[in-house]
Amino acid sequence: MFVHTVYFWLKNDLGQAEMEEFVQRLNALATIESVERCYIGRPASTRREVIDHSYSYALVALFPDERAHDAYQRHPTHDEFREACASFWTRVQVYDSVGLELFTK
Repeated sequence: MFVHTVYFWLKNDLGQAEMEEFVQRLNALATIESVERCYIGRPASTRREVIDHSYSYALVALFPDERAHDAYQRHPTHDEFREACASFWTRVQVYDSVGLELFTK
């Protein structure tokens, strides 16, 4: 499994139309064929020292492998999202991880 996690810090002065476009285009990423599962969310209300809740939106996309992730990165919907929404954020942070196999005796 390949997990692609993206955090977005949106500009504070975005209008309602820009926010709606961002969310619509973010949701469209979940429809890309190589995505097995996708979660889109906002920061939870939990407050502890170790939690960073400064971001605006999070996207977590699961892929069967890195090749499927790479296909997602090249997909026209992903390109359109970046082109249309890049001016909406001040920061983007990406974390990619691969699943470990669990061994049991």
